[in-house]
Amino acid sequence: DVQLQASGGGLVQTGGSLRLSCAASGFNFDERVIGWFRQAPGKEREAVSCIGSMDGITYFLESAKGRFTTSSDSGKNMAYLQMTSLKPEDTAVYYCAVGRWCSRPFGYSWHAYDYRGQGTLVTVSS
Repeated sequence: DVQLQASGGGLVQTGGSLRLSCAASGFNFDERVIGWFRQAPGKEREAVSCIGSMDGITYFLESAKGRFTTSSDSGKNMAYLQMTSLKPEDTAVYYCAVGRWCSRPFGYSWHAYDYRGQGTLVTVSS
């Protein structure tokens, strides 16, 4: 069975940093992509980034470019989202998901992913 677990969320002050982790199992990590999404209270879920060994890295969220870094470790079946210079508007539940392609529209669309994990809450205080 495919399993995904995002972790590493928490409460951080404005300007702080957090690293989210996505632990994956049950599939060939090198043949899939991992997407990061977030959903703020009262807002729609939005794509943050996508990473795959064949696809490279794609950043979808304009506000995150230059502040968020996506990486992965295929030997550990792990993906990471390093977030720096956090702002209150980054407050959201962050999710990871397993898909096939990072290219639009697939990597951008939550529903295009085959497996979607439980989220981890990030709260940025002002």
